[in-house]
Amino acid sequence: MIGLAIAAVVVLYAIILYNGLVKARQVKEEAWSGIDVQLKRRADLIPNLIETVKGYAAHEKDTLEKVVELRNRAQAVPAGDVAGRAQAEGLLSQALGRIFALAEAYPDLKANQNFAELQETLETLESEIQMSRRYYNGAARDLNVKVESFPSNLVAGLFKFLKAPYFEIENPADRAVPTVKF
Repeated sequence: MIGLAIAAVVVLYAIILYNGLVKARQVKEEAWSGIDVQLKRRADLIPNLIETVKGYAAHEKDTLEKVVELRNRAQAVPAGDVAGRAQAEGLLSQALGRIFALAEAYPDLKANQNFAELQETLETLESEIQMSRRYYNGAARDLNVKVESFPSNLVAGLFKFLKAPYFEIENPADRAVPTVKF
């Protein structure tokens, strides 16, 4: 009888650990979805930004084409490739920084209401992306702790729960402030 009670407690504890791992994985996936939504919103604004800048800075064609290329590259990264998406988005952020730096050289562009609204919207989105990234990384950390901690690591290994990658910029050059030369 005591053996049966101990077995029941062990099974119940394993179920609780399993459910905790499932919850942590779902929170991580929901957090990734939040990042994905914000990045999509930013990507959708880029064509409008490019068209606005084109009218004022036509001879900056290479810079504008680079932004479009990086946007397309970022959107082509497979959905589950967190590291690849982080790298592509880091490059895109750097290129967008160069576009906003262009506005300093073109006072008419800087004064354009459409450009100002797009810039403000993108700045807001960058803040939201940053918040989403922190939330995702927190959810990934919580899942990773459960996957690696004893005794939940036993259940995680049995049911093939994996550590989640963090959404971070790996290349130090991607963190650098863009330089613009005229």
